[in-house]
Amino acid sequence: MRRLALLGLLCALAAPLAAQQRLRGDHFMGPALQAMQADDAQNPAFLWVTQGRALYAQPPAPGQPACAQCHGADAAGLRGAAARHPAWDATRQRPQPLAARIEQCRQQRQAQPARDEEHDEALALQAYVALQSRGQPLRPPEGDAFKAWAQRGAALYQQRRGQLDLACADCHDARAGGLLGGSLIPQAHPTGYPQYRLQWQALGGLARRLRNCSSGVRAAPLEADDMLALQAWLTQRAAGMPMDAPAVRP
Repeated sequence: MRRLALLGLLCALAAPLAAQQRLRGDHFMGPALQAMQADDAQNPAFLWVTQGRALYAQPPAPGQPACAQCHGADAAGLRGAAARHPAWDATRQRPQPLAARIEQCRQQRQAQPARDEEHDEALALQAYVALQSRGQPLRPPEGDAFKAWAQRGAALYQQRRGQLDLACADCHDARAGGLLGGSLIPQAHPTGYPQYRLQWQALGGLARRLRNCSSGVRAAPLEADDMLALQAWLTQRAAGMPMDAPAVRP
């Protein structure tokens, strides 16, 4: 009862969405933010895209190859790559998000040291690579191994957590299209990552958003494998939806 009372204080329901109607996060934004995202000259994420394009073209160190030497000067070899992530890493037997794939390539192909996937230059490369898949449908792996991880993520999506005793589904399924603290609740389809959030005043990835959600329900951060599983499920849940990365969100 306490949980329901708290939800009543936080959430104002809008007209229910059809169960089969899947909508990207930009659908839930106002006209001004939609226009900002649609115009590359106004989209703040393109500050990172510009930086990423430069990093892509330049060798990271003397004697090391630039990304462009393998993937093409116009990034033709990366078209559709972001739409296929998280991909399946057969060596590690786990899903591999785009951010991790880029960092693996840097370390193995360019002999660069490990760095955090939320590092500014890491986000810049992610934004540039994600841009190459804009408009393409999300295509997660079809194999049983990936699907097993996605099923684990589906269970986590339904699991109530934290002091507020809320599951992801409580907001993003049952109350999608309603309001939470004055903000519209989206359906949580990960089509726009990395994305520029006005709340952050910066670019960030899906993992950062999931950490924010855990904090929002006053729950302990997800373990690394649970984070991967939830990302796998969200991508499978959004399969076939067109990407709009790098997106803008409130």
